[in-house]
Amino acid sequence: MQNRRKPVGIMVTVMLVSAMAMAAAARRASAKPAGERSYWGFDTANLDRRCKPCDDFYQFAMGGWMKAHTIPPEYSTWGSFSQLVDKNQQNLREILDAAVKQQAKPGSNEQKIGDFYASCLDTEAIEAAGTTPLDAELASITQMKNGADLEAEAARLQKEGVGVLFGFRANQDAKDSTQVVGAAWQGGLGLPEREYYLKQDDKSKQLRDAYVKHVAKMFELSGDSAPTAAAEANTVLGIETSLAAASMKNTDLRDPQKTYHHMNMAELRALTPDFNWESYFKLLGHPELQEINVGQPDFFKALDSQLTASPLADWKTYYRWHLLNAAAPALPEKFVSEEFEFRGKILTGAKEIQPRWKRCTQATDRALGEALGQLYVQKYFPPEAKAHALVMVRNLIAALDDDLQTLSWMSPDTRAQATGKLEAFAVKIGYPDKWRDYSELKIDRASYFANQRRAAEFEFGRRLGKIGKPVDRTEWGMTPPTVNAYNNSSMNEIVFPAGILQPPFYDPKADDAVNYGGMGAVIGHEITHGFDDHGSEFDGHGNLKNWWTPDDLKSFQERAACVQKQFDNYVVDGDLHENGKLVLGESIADLGGLAISYAAYEKSLEGKPRPPDKDGFTPEQRFFLGWAQVWGANERPEYERLMANTNPHPLPRFRGNGPLGNMAEFAKAFGCKKGDAMVREQVCKIW
Repeated sequence: MQNRRKPVGIMVTVMLVSAMAMAAAARRASAKPAGERSYWGFDTANLDRRCKPCDDFYQFAMGGWMKAHTIPPEYSTWGSFSQLVDKNQQNLREILDAAVKQQAKPGSNEQKIGDFYASCLDTEAIEAAGTTPLDAELASITQMKNGADLEAEAARLQKEGVGVLFGFRANQDAKDSTQVVGAAWQGGLGLPEREYYLKQDDKSKQLRDAYVKHVAKMFELSGDSAPTAAAEANTVLGIETSLAAASMKNTDLRDPQKTYHHMNMAELRALTPDFNWESYFKLLGHPELQEINVGQPDFFKALDSQLTASPLADWKTYYRWHLLNAAAPALPEKFVSEEFEFRGKILTGAKEIQPRWKRCTQATDRALGEALGQLYVQKYFPPEAKAHALVMVRNLIAALDDDLQTLSWMSPDTRAQATGKLEAFAVKIGYPDKWRDYSELKIDRASYFANQRRAAEFEFGRRLGKIGKPVDRTEWGMTPPTVNAYNNSSMNEIVFPAGILQPPFYDPKADDAVNYGGMGAVIGHEITHGFDDHGSEFDGHGNLKNWWTPDDLKSFQERAACVQKQFDNYVVDGDLHENGKLVLGESIADLGGLAISYAAYEKSLEGKPRPPDKDGFTPEQRFFLGWAQVWGANERPEYERLMANTNPHPLPRFRGNGPLGNMAEFAKAFGCKKGDAMVREQVCKIW
């Protein structure tokens, strides 16, 4: 079973671009009404000319697009990102349909992705099986008699992808980036984030009530009476609320210093005297473990008390719920529909569930991403796309290097460290050099539930198998078809999967200015993540280590506080604002990434004739239009609230405008003056 993590949208970051690819033919057909207009990567139909660019540039640039594009009922947000994901899913479907039909060699990647996908589509077999695939695990839960059984069942469920109590995983040691260590992390919640349990505003209370009703309904579907199910749902909420109250806030989770607590066995016993870590490690298959990182000691201290304070019967109810919750996508339609009613409609505002083939495509990518990815890149990722991306990456790194040499607030000592870190950046483009080996993972067409469980066990074991071994720097954290990009501070690397390296993110037919405003900003954003409030705490080797002089660190933090304050003031809905501290890293990366991409574009023009205006827009204006169409999107109110509460990325409308008000280059390009809404009184500038 797949352990469904709370929705975070994008893993480390992604810069979104408007939908050019899906409408390219129509655009080109309509782009030359008088023979004077040509395709340059931005459709002027996107514009809302009733709005002045200096009043609200996001609305000016993309208001026309947003008015013309309603959100499809199966989505909670619709913009370039979701459109490109949709296009990629169509491509993956072609690969999977072919794999289902072919007589692939047993044990091959083609056999495994075909059989996994086919088992997911086989709703007749899923309906016939009912909940019987859960019987063995439900019996184990029912038979628990004491604390030792409780711990043993937790280990077994966690290995199967069921997120009870807490999370255990393999992490790169933050202070020794060459090694992998075991790490215990807070968890065990069914709602997206701790504040969903603790906030007392009306909307939060209503959402908790809906969650309790959802849990009760799932228990009813599994055979419990309505009164029993209602009582069980309240038991679940009570336990999870206690865990939430002890959990670290999401803003503190971003601070690597606050989540680094290496403990030996004696320290673990002192922290949690009622939890037997030796037995737990043995059940996980790692009896050799003598020291781990405990991300949130206060959480584990509270959990230890809760394990004995709550009756065993309550823990059985809690375990049953999380088993049902994790298994729901592989159960009969009544469970799938009920899960969508809460997690789709109520949490995100989606009106209809996605067609099953899309859900099965996504599940196959999660379970066998690099097996599927090999076929994807063979068919859809030409070598020239990788070459183009590499050129742009090098240009953006050079632009930041130039910037570092001229920063007035940075001393020579810190500058030398920053330059060294930048020079040490590893760049990964398209797909891994070494593909993941799935030979030990059994996949067949007999049972979708069994495939999900085996895939979860395989991945859990694969990850924990890295503990105590040197870090594999060839490994990827995303699958090749993913429309995303990320920066990994511990690896000091930036990574761009094949899924994002295509139109509209980078379009070889588009104007250079638009590409630099789009894909250039993607790259600049990821580079700048190495120097945001989180990434700046890691050195060029990926170690959590202070490389700043005290005065430079103070200057950096003051500049970061300006960005935090800017985003704190953005209103999402009613009294809900963006959390400037939560979105600080992404906002710093947006500001720095856009600035260095603009510098790289200007440098690319040196020694060349000035590009002509196009459709009345200068090259500089086209750069910022390219940036704006990155963020053109419509989002449902429920989804916006979910994002603001849980996600470190600001909402698109704030990202579209946010950095621009700090850039004199933008004001100059569009003739914005002091007092205009798009010219901030307090300018935030870091890189």
